[in-house]
Amino acid sequence: MIRTRGLAFRYADGPELQFGDIDVGQGGVLLLSGASGSGKSTWLALAAALLAPSSGDIVVAGQSLPGLGQSAGDAWRSRSIGFLPQKLHLSGALTVHDNLAMAQWATGQPQDDERIAAALAALGVQNLAQRRPAQLSGGQAQRVALARAVLLRPAVILADEPTASLDDEAAGAALDLLRSAARIDHATLVIATHDSRVASYFGNNDSNAGTATSLHRLTLKKPLYP
Repeated sequence: MIRTRGLAFRYADGPELQFGDIDVGQGGVLLLSGASGSGKSTWLALAAALLAPSSGDIVVAGQSLPGLGQSAGDAWRSRSIGFLPQKLHLSGALTVHDNLAMAQWATGQPQDDERIAAALAALGVQNLAQRRPAQLSGGQAQRVALARAVLLRPAVILADEPTASLDDEAAGAALDLLRSAARIDHATLVIATHDSRVASYFGNNDSNAGTATSLHRLTLKKPLYP
């Protein structure tokens, strides 16, 4: 779940970004839209406790984030958040399997090969476990990155422009993957995008969002510079 009240963030020497209030229940879908520079990536960083708001409150997966220290924030993020960035950041020195194992190691968990295999199998890439990222197609790399994002069964999945630079077929496949991964563990799904195809995919009467009431939209606007 995600709830915000009066959320705002100000960069040094810049205007304040103000975000509308939102309530998204567990398992819901939030489409975060707006032009480049409107604060979509900033909102995701706030939701992941990577940035602290200048004012207001944001509660994610039952945790109020303002005032959460860096150490506590890092621990909470590793337990609660699965993040799919625009740049997938798979380590080229590691196999697909070891990229996922690294995610477990980073959170202090013992390596669980069965869980890694299950995460890869759920996304249809179990046969790629011993390949390195350079040996993957773009679509395969995205599936691997998503498997890593959901490996620890996060309560919230944050996806930053997941359809950017993809053709229609690949964009639909990427959204199918996100929807399916979120449904497996009843995770709340947040997609930051300026791609109209995403809104079409998650229509109000579309079963892709689960139910009409589970779909939420937040449109961000560029701040006015003084």
